[in-house]
Amino acid sequence: MLTVTGLQAGYDGSRVLQGVSLEVPRHRITAVLGRNGAGRSTLLRCLMGLLPATAGAARWDDRLLTGLAPHRIARLGVGYVPESRDVFPQLTVRQNLALGRQRGRPCWSEAEAFATFDALAPRAEVPAGALSGGEQQMLSLCRTLMAMPELLLLDEPTEGLAPAMAARVGECLLAQRAQGRAVLLVEQKLTIALDVADRVLVLGQGRIVFDGTPAQLRAAPAVRAAWLQV
Repeated sequence: MLTVTGLQAGYDGSRVLQGVSLEVPRHRITAVLGRNGAGRSTLLRCLMGLLPATAGAARWDDRLLTGLAPHRIARLGVGYVPESRDVFPQLTVRQNLALGRQRGRPCWSEAEAFATFDALAPRAEVPAGALSGGEQQMLSLCRTLMAMPELLLLDEPTEGLAPAMAARVGECLLAQRAQGRAVLLVEQKLTIALDVADRVLVLGQGRIVFDGTPAQLRAAPAVRAAWLQV
């Protein structure tokens, strides 16, 4: 289980996360919703060690994540798909996937990656920088899944994808949940988030302002109007 307690973090002396606490158990998808600037990406960056926490702690199966370098967090079985995709543009799709493997851990095969996102298969020898934005997003997700992480942190994984491919991402996340993984999903598309999530958190001004089921959020128009709608 991922356990986050009183997490605070920010940039250049400005506090973005104002004491966030949450839990993400295995076999569950927890979606984090909120407007731009609410602190959703900051939360994931902090959990992955890319941004230092100024207070609070995060633990994965009782192993402290706070204060660890990103590569050490990854070796504990945590996978991160950033909003910026961060593919290696000069390397081919196949080479990018190979970089997702970790020594000493069970890993996906290339065939499994291409079976999940078959649009990448004919692009296997194409440099990642020549892919469309949506294809790069698929590649970033597949590269992370190559190491079969037990905790998945995903920042807008359907950004730039056509509806059919976005639905495929949703199916992929449900498959990860069925295999026992814990998933923390930051997602802008409300419909997709509510369709796949077991629990929904709404982040507003760096704090959790709603914690409930998708059904409870659907039945809370005041929450959606105050914290989600533009």
